[in-house]
Amino acid sequence: MTRPRIEASRSPSNAVAANHCCAGDGGKTMADMSGAWLGTYWQRGEPTRFEATFVQGGNALSGQILDDGGLGEAQVTGEVLGRQVQFTKRYLAPGNSPVTYSGQLSEEGNYVQGRWRIGLRYSGQWEARRSQDDLTADLQRVLARKTPATVGAASQGVSR
Repeated sequence: MTRPRIEASRSPSNAVAANHCCAGDGGKTMADMSGAWLGTYWQRGEPTRFEATFVQGGNALSGQILDDGGLGEAQVTGEVLGRQVQFTKRYLAPGNSPVTYSGQLSEEGNYVQGRWRIGLRYSGQWEARRSQDDLTADLQRVLARKTPATVGAASQGVSR
């Protein structure tokens, strides 16, 4: 008796997004959005600046956004598929609707742009760049530079 083959289900929208997003990046693995970002979104032609901190684990994206406007701080949950990014921003202050963001990360991984949407009625453009004050990236660079020197010094019996 032949057993039916069971595969992990994937919603049709995710399957299309996963296939579409990776076609133009030469089959690279997914982008990493982790770190600090500075961005702008436009609503009714008016720009609003924001600061974002994203944490990515696999495809899952989470983090916080702080708008310069009166809306304040928001929590973020979403996903990254290839270079495609989608997340929902939920303000901590009551009475604000969730905002859905979608966009595409640049090949260099330092710029993202796309559209935001509140329900079916409101939408606009947004963009963000990695912050120059990305302390996590700075720490990783420092550690990468120190690791070879420390290993070499330890193998020669040199103490620091």
